[in-house]
Amino acid sequence: MKVTFWGTRGSTPVPGKDTIIYGGNTTCLEIDLAGGKKVIVDAGTGIRALGSEFDFSDNRLELYLLITHIHWDHVFGFPFFQPIYKSSTKILVDGYSQCMKGLRYSFDNKMGDGFFPIRFEELNADIQFIDKLSNGYLEIDGTIIHAIPLRHPQGGLGFRFREGDKTLVFLTDNELDDDRWAFEGYVGFCERADVLIHDSHYVPEEISKHRGWGHSDYLAAIDLAVKAHVSKLILFHHAPERKDSDVIKMVLDCQELIKEKGTELSIEAAKENSAFEL
Repeated sequence: MKVTFWGTRGSTPVPGKDTIIYGGNTTCLEIDLAGGKKVIVDAGTGIRALGSEFDFSDNRLELYLLITHIHWDHVFGFPFFQPIYKSSTKILVDGYSQCMKGLRYSFDNKMGDGFFPIRFEELNADIQFIDKLSNGYLEIDGTIIHAIPLRHPQGGLGFRFREGDKTLVFLTDNELDDDRWAFEGYVGFCERADVLIHDSHYVPEEISKHRGWGHSDYLAAIDLAVKAHVSKLILFHHAPERKDSDVIKMVLDCQELIKEKGTELSIEAAKENSAFEL
């Protein structure tokens, strides 16, 4: 599978000179499976640029869209995703139980005069909620996808992709705290993953003031990766105030910590428009 980051930021988009390296768009990943199917995870503002990459001369475009949860930074790019305006597009949606409501509400929540000039009902694409993950797992051309609840206000889901002998785990907006029972559950979910992409919204100095907000610091993410024997940890959901220079320092601090621990864990931070293959 090939994974491309189209949005790596948390909370709100922050374009500008200070976010050129790691990106200013909110959460969106593109996962190209070996069998040719395409999976998109979350519809933050990064999904707009992804949508412009498709070749609409093809007769049919089929996509899977997995939604972790429906906070604004994970859905408010959806109205700007070009494929939803094409009748040749079919989007199979799965993930968080309220994901369809979240996608609809990015257009209009019925409490005002609407948030977008087009109504959800006027979209040309065939958009279906398939609801496989809540009943066990989703299989796409031999790739098996499992889900696990996130520790985040109003809830959400993280995903584990297994393709052949390769495993990718994506856990954004997830608070790792002193609940050992929950922590051990995540250890099992991430066990021996080739790559773990995990929320590291906070640095250690900030986390005590933000308990209950549904995010982790990089120390907790490292602890999880080490205990789960993960090969590579990619820090994700960069705080909007985090400049490129801050993220670089965070990665260097993490790498120094790993040296002290004497483990072989590889650590980097997610960069918008970057890609890797498993």
